[in-house]
Amino acid sequence: MNSETRQAIWNVSVSPHIRRGVSVERIMWTVSASLMPPLILSVFIFGIQTLLITFVSVASCVAAEAVSQKLLHRPVTIRDGSAVVTGLLLAYIVPPGVPFWMPILGAVMSIYVAKHLLGGIGFNIFNPALIGRAFLVATFPVAMTSAWLIPIRDLSIFKYVGSGVDAVSTATPLYVLKHYGMAGLTERFGSTLKMYGDFFLGWQPGSIGETSALFLILGGLYLLYKGYITWHVPVSIIVTAGFLTWVFGGERYFTGDPILSVISGGLILGAIYMATDYVTSPTQPSAKLIFGAGIGVLTVLIRLKGGYPEGICYAILLMNPLAPALETWFRPKRFAPPKGAMK
Repeated sequence: MNSETRQAIWNVSVSPHIRRGVSVERIMWTVSASLMPPLILSVFIFGIQTLLITFVSVASCVAAEAVSQKLLHRPVTIRDGSAVVTGLLLAYIVPPGVPFWMPILGAVMSIYVAKHLLGGIGFNIFNPALIGRAFLVATFPVAMTSAWLIPIRDLSIFKYVGSGVDAVSTATPLYVLKHYGMAGLTERFGSTLKMYGDFFLGWQPGSIGETSALFLILGGLYLLYKGYITWHVPVSIIVTAGFLTWVFGGERYFTGDPILSVISGGLILGAIYMATDYVTSPTQPSAKLIFGAGIGVLTVLIRLKGGYPEGICYAILLMNPLAPALETWFRPKRFAPPKGAMK
């Protein structure tokens, strides 16, 4: 067999050697589709302004992507949907009462600084949407910690009809827990059983897309079914955060209630849609479990001991740089014959 025949039979290339018919575009647009139910629900909970904020956020991220790639002399890839996902997630983690110009600033920080200045898609160290939120919290702390709205169904129709008031500002469950304890939460939002139902369905003050644990879990199950994510990171985050809250929550914070600690705040949104980001999380199952457990530990630590009522955003950002190290530590051992066996 001559060299030309061997070359025709064997086509040697670099890894990966096992491929699936799944592209970045398909994954990103599927993730975007799975995020639609929480957005639709947010319109019914907080009003039409949530849809407008989301549109501004997505449009700003797409525009920032195109401009960044032009400025850096790279191919424009806005059709792959990655900027749309970032825009959706950025909108989902801001309060529904923020002014429309804030998502624009967050989009520039997320796309240009956190993504393209670090090399573009596949090279960013931190989750871009979370960097955008962290920037907005640091720059506009009042708006990002007070622009919460009461769900529309809880407004008194007779009190506000004709007054020109579209919504009323309020405090999130985590804020009430932080400052008034479990007794204050029960007094504000009702009995524990009622809170379970309302928080699970989404009828609670919070960021635009984080309130409904039900829709977020359904979206995560669909992504799991498609094989776009695995269970390791979300489950390890939720189990670790729930367990540590149960052990260290005490009488004031959740009274050791792991269920409320999971379904309130942005824990489920962060666990399913942000901590599983391909670029900023490990790929090995063991590394994923450690990565998720670390996020859970940091989330509870910030909630219990920090001055900020929520912790999932900063917990993920703190664990993102450790992903390459975890990938190295838990790298599978390659098979090789023992020394001397080939002699």
